[in-house]
Amino acid sequence: MPTGISRATALRTLISYAVAALGAAGAAGHARASGFGKLLRAAAATSAARPRLTNAGMMGTPADMSAYMELFDRHSELRRTVKAIPGGVRTLTESDAPELVAQLQAHVASMYAHLENGLDVTCMSPSLPVLFRHAAGYRRQFTFTKKGVPVMETSSHPRIAEAIRTHAREVTRFVHEGMPAMMNGGSMMSR
Repeated sequence: MPTGISRATALRTLISYAVAALGAAGAAGHARASGFGKLLRAAAATSAARPRLTNAGMMGTPADMSAYMELFDRHSELRRTVKAIPGGVRTLTESDAPELVAQLQAHVASMYAHLENGLDVTCMSPSLPVLFRHAAGYRRQFTFTKKGVPVMETSSHPRIAEAIRTHAREVTRFVHEGMPAMMNGGSMMSR
């Protein structure tokens, strides 16, 4: 890493470039898209101390917003299962479209990088503020597969565990309904 660039800045830049390049990677084939996913996962998994950053706003960074829009637009091409486990959930979100898998993987890596860096993303969600404020209070594990992203999130704290489960329900509604899940009544949780 060049001198004078923080790890957080480098990670944000990497994610922005990777998200912008995902369309081209998808067109070039799954192998290249998977390469981006591996690079993003490695960058997001780095455990060195990270600075606390500011609020990224309602939809996060411009790259985050672009990823949300693509995922919302193509929600019918996603599948999702959620299993409640002690203290949290185990989820699996998948697609048969390699470029959408790459987009999903980049999104998960970006959100977890925001959690690690203290960069809040609120997105009209009752669960995200709790999760971002208490990022150190729960465990997050994810891997990338050829078809998507299995995730496990758990906490021994009941309020955080409930926020984890609430967020899993919110994301499941996104997969089933797309943008209306967020826009319906101004909250991701409105029915």
